[in-house]
Amino acid sequence: MRVLVADDERLLADTIAVGLRRAAIAVDIAYDGGEAIEKIQVNRYDVAVLDRDMPGETGDDVCRWITDRRLETRVLMLTAAVGIYDRVEGLGLGADDYLTKPFAFAELVARVQALARRTAPALPPVLEREGIVLDVATRTASRDGRPLALTHKEFGVLHTLMRAQGQAVTTEDLLEQVWDEHVDPFTNVVRVTVSTLRRKLGEPQVVLTVPRAGYRVGPA
Repeated sequence: MRVLVADDERLLADTIAVGLRRAAIAVDIAYDGGEAIEKIQVNRYDVAVLDRDMPGETGDDVCRWITDRRLETRVLMLTAAVGIYDRVEGLGLGADDYLTKPFAFAELVARVQALARRTAPALPPVLEREGIVLDVATRTASRDGRPLALTHKEFGVLHTLMRAQGQAVTTEDLLEQVWDEHVDPFTNVVRVTVSTLRRKLGEPQVVLTVPRAGYRVGPA
C-alpha cells in the first residue's frame, strides 16, 4: 500500500506519515495542493489523505483533479469543519471518506486501510500460503505455528508477496509498494530485506528468486 499525505501543517503531516509507516504503509508527503498533484502525476497511490483547508490549491482542488481523471486513488478528506454540510460537500466532490480534526490516530489508520482495500481485488484478512499465516489486521505472522518477529519493511514485503498468490513481484514493484519516494531506485534494500526475511522464515525456503522477474512465495 502506498499513501500520499497532503497537509500544510507540516508537523501534523509528518506525524501522520510516521504513524502510517509504523503500520507498514509506504508514505509520501506534500505540504500544499500543487505539490500533491505533482506527486500523483508521478506515482500511483492507493489512498490520498488530503487536508481540505490548505491555502492555494486546496484539498478540494486535489480531490477534483483525481476524480476528473478517474484515477483509482481513494481520497480521505481531513478538515477542522465539523458541520454536516461540510461533510456532505466534501463527499460530493468525490472524496471516499471524511474525518474531522482532531481524530483518533487508530481510526485514521483503519480508514486508510479500508480505503486501500477498495483499489485491489478483495482478499481475505488472513493470508495463508506454504505454512505462512499472515494476519493483516493484527500485523502478525507465523510459519508452521511459529510466531515471526518481523520489521515493518519485512512485513510489508511478505504481505506484498503473499497478495500476489504465487506470482512473481518485481523489485521495482516492491520498492513502489513498501518503500516511499525517498528510496534510491538503485539501492539493494529489497535484496537485503528479502535475505533477512528468508532467514526468519527458516527452512525450507519459500521466498524464491525468479530470474529476471523478481520474487515469489511458493514451493521450489
